Parts: sequence; C-alpha cells; structure tokens
Amino acid sequence: MSSRFNAITLQQATEASPTLASLAARVRDTNERLRVVLDLIPLEMRSAIQAGPVEDGVWCMLVQGSAAAAKLRQLVPLLQSRLQNKGWDNATIRIKVRSKR
Repeated sequence: MSSRFNAITLQQATEASPTLASLAARVRDTNERLRVVLDLIPLEMRSAIQAGPVEDGVWCMLVQGSAAAAKLRQLVPLLQSRLQNKGWDNATIRIKVRSKR
C-alpha cells in the first residue's frame, strides 16, 4: 500500500496554523527588537547576546556571561529609548544570563 505525501513549505504550514502563525510573529518581533538596538551594543559583546521572548510586555535579552550582562544592564535605558523611538511603547527589558552548555 503506497500513500502519497504532499509536502508543504514551512511558510504554508505557518499560514495554515494560527498557533504557528502567532509563534512566527513573536519570533519576528523579538528579532526585530534586537536588530533595532544592536548598533548600540559594543561590537565585542554582540556575539554574546540573543533575542529572547517577550512576555507580558517585557522583552528578555539572553546574554552569555555575567560580565556582558552587567555591561548590558548599563545600556538598558539607551536600548529602551531606542525601542520607544521605533514604536515599541512598552519597551521594558530584562537581562538574563544564559547558562553554558
């Protein structure tokens, strides 16, 4: 017995599923936030930072290492100001140190 498998693209699957569409929109939002503020972060720190989720209006930035997190915390007012200028009214930022794995 042979069955036919109709492959669809990831984009088609995302558009067909409200859950996946919502997840994709959240990923785009968090990546766009990072793109908007990235030039404010020192070049040598950028590789240690990842965009994390937005939960209850608070954007989480994931940082590798406590030293980079401390420096990034100093930049939070500047980053929030940039986000507000780009249209994110609630630009609260939380810094979370990622564990090494």
